[in-house]
Amino acid sequence: MVEQAATAGRPGPMAINVRKATQAELPRLTDAMARAFDDDPIANWFAAQDARRSQRIHEFMRVAVEKLTFPHGEVYTSDGIEGGALWNPPETWKMGFLQQLAMLPAFARVASFKRLPTIMKGLGAVEREHPHAPHFYLLALGVEPDLQGRSIGTQLMAPILAKCDREGIPAYLESSKERNVPLYERNGFKVTKEMVVPGGGPKIWLMWRDPQ
Repeated sequence: MVEQAATAGRPGPMAINVRKATQAELPRLTDAMARAFDDDPIANWFAAQDARRSQRIHEFMRVAVEKLTFPHGEVYTSDGIEGGALWNPPETWKMGFLQQLAMLPAFARVASFKRLPTIMKGLGAVEREHPHAPHFYLLALGVEPDLQGRSIGTQLMAPILAKCDREGIPAYLESSKERNVPLYERNGFKVTKEMVVPGGGPKIWLMWRDPQ
């Protein structure tokens, strides 16, 4: 589930100071990520498309930030919270049964109880394609909509990609927008598979990056 910064007609690159997010910044970072993912195909498949759609997507991103990635210590943002890169270090991306059970109420708030079985089935299919070799997993990359196309996404990814290269660790992501693929390719990722998420989900691009 990733979102990029590649939109024609925007101003030139914008330099930012990239660093790890702090606990106090998580609400602002969640707000920024929710705005970045407002038009994301996976987020809008997961979130019930009703009058509460925006709130559901915000909850979707809150879970991604606060529950799935921040506890592992590899969530990056900038001084102005222009966006975020949410990473899982090796061996932390997969939820165990008890963790999945604990997450069900939050998932239901996003998807609705009626749609939850379909959503979980689709996520299970994506999970089965997830590589087993140790790697850094980019769960989500988001940039404020009015700042996209200014190389902010590349800068947000840079600390972990540099770490991958130093330590010889691969990286992996799933892109839910075809137009994002060239951004990740410029940063060393290669498409390994295209798939349509079962249960009415979108087409996604599975991408792997060997250390460089």
